[in-house]
Amino acid sequence: MTDSSPSGSNPDEMTLDEIRQAIAPSLPEHVAFDGWSDQALALAAYQHKIPIERARLAFHDGRIQMIDAWFDSVDKALIEKVESLSLDDMRVRDKIQALIMARLEIMQPYREALRRALSILVMPSHVPHSSQLSWHAADLIWKLAGDKSTDFSYYTRRLSLDAIYMATLYVYLDDKDPELANTRQFLARRIGNFMKVHKIKSWFKRSEDSKFSFSRLLGRLRYPSK
Repeated sequence: MTDSSPSGSNPDEMTLDEIRQAIAPSLPEHVAFDGWSDQALALAAYQHKIPIERARLAFHDGRIQMIDAWFDSVDKALIEKVESLSLDDMRVRDKIQALIMARLEIMQPYREALRRALSILVMPSHVPHSSQLSWHAADLIWKLAGDKSTDFSYYTRRLSLDAIYMATLYVYLDDKDPELANTRQFLARRIGNFMKVHKIKSWFKRSEDSKFSFSRLLGRLRYPSK
């Protein structure tokens, strides 16, 4: 085990946010055996030489806060990995697939921790929070893919990717192939379906815009272009 606390930080002087950031990446190592529990938190805190009392204070909301912190650390790892993905020359669909697979690969050593996290997040009392987490993941992936939409498509793209990502997670958890072949194929199909629907919607919108309009014709007759 290694100590990855902020460089030169005295655990007693670290802020609660710094403690969460230090401990979060190590939590899933222990969750696989002890669940999202105080025991897992204690082991991760010990790993970073952080007093358990301080760790408990940093994660005073318990297992949901621990899960949040881990997903935040996954986000940061994905952002750091973007350059190595060479996204610039990819089509949008390939960017999305590469980013989702990169996120899954980051969590690959901790699939049991992910499984346990999802089993908690699907509880009725946690569904609203779970929706926020999956929306955030979809939003980050779209932003890393270069999406700059600000109109209604901003929301439709994220809602669609949210559904794709969550469905893919469950395929991923049951994928026994070392190369995650089933996951990749499933994800490619779902993204392909999304892109087809998106193209059809765009075609209908263009058709609506180009449709004959009697009022537009009258306007042109009344105010001919110069």
